Amino acid sequence: MKKIQHVSSFKGTLRVPGDKSISHRAVMFSSMAKGTTQIRGFLPGADCLSTISAFRRLGIEIEQSGDRVQVQGKGWYGLTEPSEILDIGNSGTTIRLMMGILATQPFHTVLLGDESIARRPMGRVAGPLRQMGARIDGRGEGNFAPIAIRGGNLKGIEYHSPVASAQVKSAILLAGLQAAGITTLYEPELSRDHTERMLSSFQVEVNSFAGGVNVTGGQELISPGEIEVPGDISSAAFILAAAAIVPGSYVVIEHVGVNPSRTGILDVLLAMGADLRLQNERVVNGEPVADIEIKYTPLHGITIEGEIIPRLIDEVPIIAVIATQAEGTTIVKDAAELKVKETNRIDTVVGELRKLGASIDPTEDGMVIEGPSMLQGAVCDSHGDHRIGMATAIAGLVAKGETAILNPGSIDVSFPGFFEKLAGLSL
Repeated sequence: MKKIQHVSSFKGTLRVPGDKSISHRAVMFSSMAKGTTQIRGFLPGADCLSTISAFRRLGIEIEQSGDRVQVQGKGWYGLTEPSEILDIGNSGTTIRLMMGILATQPFHTVLLGDESIARRPMGRVAGPLRQMGARIDGRGEGNFAPIAIRGGNLKGIEYHSPVASAQVKSAILLAGLQAAGITTLYEPELSRDHTERMLSSFQVEVNSFAGGVNVTGGQELISPGEIEVPGDISSAAFILAAAAIVPGSYVVIEHVGVNPSRTGILDVLLAMGADLRLQNERVVNGEPVADIEIKYTPLHGITIEGEIIPRLIDEVPIIAVIATQAEGTTIVKDAAELKVKETNRIDTVVGELRKLGASIDPTEDGMVIEGPSMLQGAVCDSHGDHRIGMATAIAGLVAKGETAILNPGSIDVSFPGFFEKLAGLSL
């Protein structure tokens, strides 16, 4: 249990841990590349450590100390068949992207996760990979882990994804790199493009176009030598939220990734009236990076829907917290994807914020929040979901009295040292 007290203001300059999505891909792509890669700024959270563990068991030499990682890549066919099941813990990114990589390998692998992973849909990845020629099986006709894969002899396909998902897209693109011909994926809205950007830095030709992306098979990954991982904007979102809703606050978060496919949270804050700006904008390893400055100012409710949703799907829990302190009604639509995250985040966000006294109601594909609400301290539960744990902690900063967070350890998945960062800024 972690106890949170009301704070009077939030001030200071800090950095947040490395981007989780980029950290996963840095390890994966370096493992599949030819040459040695040094990774700086790696996120040493539980999910990313699961990726390192899995590739070690596939025969890749990886040294990791804090946020520094060295990977000895062996090329596409340097992996070896594991003698045991690969347990990827709670990491949806690890299991889905590895499905794409392992679909190219001419051996048998079984992927297993925790109870949360066992509930999350894998058919959205397994289906197109089967179309490419991989043999994939699992519970529920291959829709749920454990997932068994025997790959090799793939052919390129043209696939129209029903969801905008960077994990689905990445798995198909990775398989396509070792498939005969061209693999093309279309998606309904733009999803995160970290895979495309990083593959380019590994000298892979990726062709993005309006509505989709394609790759030609037979391409090798060549190590760029070094990769610098920027701060994770999904982690920065919680600090930004605290500064946005705690009166008198002023915070600067340095070296944050501001990839346009991830900056929906910034667009939402600005639309709600936040005093926010980017400073020192630059490009690092193909990824845009900046320092983010935010000052407290009163906010107002807005409607969040449509093509912006994939750019902020992980930030909806903390956006709901921000909305509890904004004047008027905030409506989140088109976010049914929240139901298949680490938890059903529509239900858990609504349930936990109601404990604190928020006026919030679920809808079929989102939620409706009325603000501002005078929150009262309560006992909340992360439900084993790092983003729910952090969202309720930020709500506790503006709630009267004391808020207790059950199962706070889940926060280490993406933000080790989260509570220490909050304490360093609290006044």
